[in-house]
Amino acid sequence: MGRMAILRVHVVPNAMSDCIVGEHGSAVKIKLRAPAVEGKANAALISFLAEQLNISRRAIALERGHKSREKLIRVNGLSQEDMCNRLRERDRAS
Repeated sequence: MGRMAILRVHVVPNAMSDCIVGEHGSAVKIKLRAPAVEGKANAALISFLAEQLNISRRAIALERGHKSREKLIRVNGLSQEDMCNRLRERDRAS
């Protein structure tokens, strides 16, 4: 079986920029410019995470929270440790 990581995310739509802003409880808090209508914020979240993790959009799946700010994301092809390290590196670089 391949590597897989799980990421809990708290999304803030309609923000001024797309960025990781820290933690919200046990979740990573991410601000997105996209509005929370017609799945636009979900699509923006997947694109943003793919760019941040340097992986394909197809490797990211929204498991839970399609209509909620609290989301559960599955990342295929990365271990939990690899995913956390990549997010930390990108956070430090910005």
